[in-house]
Amino acid sequence: MGGILGFYFTKKKFEKELKENPPINEKMIRAMFLQMGRKPSEAQIRQIMKSVNQNR
Repeated sequence: MGGILGFYFTKKKFEKELKENPPINEKMIRAMFLQMGRKPSEAQIRQIMKSVNQNR
């Protein structure tokens, strides 16, 4: 019984964290570059996505 309750609460906490802090995507990277006043190239976006995925 305790294992089932633990699984349930862990799942709810994980879903809440993903909702509050979604994983970064290409659209977010483009927005970040535009806020800094730069237009990113596709190569830059791919490079950043690659480095983010390696760090996970």
